[in-house]
Amino acid sequence: MKKIVIALFALAAFTVTANAQETRKMNPHRQMHGNAMMMKELNLSAAQREQLEAARETTKMQLAELNKNENITVKEYKAKKAAILKTQKEAMEQVLTAEQKKQLAEARKNFKAKHEQFSAKRLESMKTNLNLSDDQVAKIKANHEASQAKAKTIFENSQLTPAEKKEQLMAMRKEQKESFKQVLTPEQINKMEELKKQRMDKRSK
Repeated sequence: MKKIVIALFALAAFTVTANAQETRKMNPHRQMHGNAMMMKELNLSAAQREQLEAARETTKMQLAELNKNENITVKEYKAKKAAILKTQKEAMEQVLTAEQKKQLAEARKNFKAKHEQFSAKRLESMKTNLNLSDDQVAKIKANHEASQAKAKTIFENSQLTPAEKKEQLMAMRKEQKESFKQVLTPEQINKMEELKKQRMDKRSK
C-alpha cells in the first residue's frame, strides 16, 4: 500500500510538471533566483558576484515599478518588460567570461537531462505500482510532452501579458488533467480517489 501511495504522489506530480515549471517562470524573481543558483557553479570572483547582484536588483526593481504602472497600454508594457530583460541578459553576458558562459550552458543542459531522467523513472514507477499498460504509459508520456511544449509556447509568446499567460496555463492544466483521466481505467481512477481520501483522512487525525 505504501508503494502505491508513493506512486500516486509521483503520478500527480507528473501530470502537472509542465504547469509547475512554467508557473515558476511567471515570477521573474524566482526565475532570477534559479539563474543565481546555477551561477554558484561558475566560480565567480567577488567583483563578478557584486556586478551580477547589482544587475539582478536593478531588474527586480524595474519590473516591480513596471507592474505598478497602470497608465500604460498592454503593448507598452510588453515592450518595456522585454527591454528590461534584454538589458539584464546583456549585463550578465558582459560580466561572464567565455569559459563561464560555456559552463553555464552546460549546467542548463545537465539540469534538463537530469529532469528528463527523473521523469522517466517516475513514469516507470507508476507503471509498476499502478499496473499501467504499455499503451497507457505511451499516452501519459505523450500527454506530458505535449503539455511541456504548449507551456513553452505560451511563455515565449511576447504578445501575451502575465495575466493572459496564467489564464492559458490554467486552461492547459485543466485540459491535461482531462486527457490524463481518459487514459486510466475506471478502476484505476477509483483507486486513486480512494487512496487520496485515505491520505487526507490520515493528515486530519
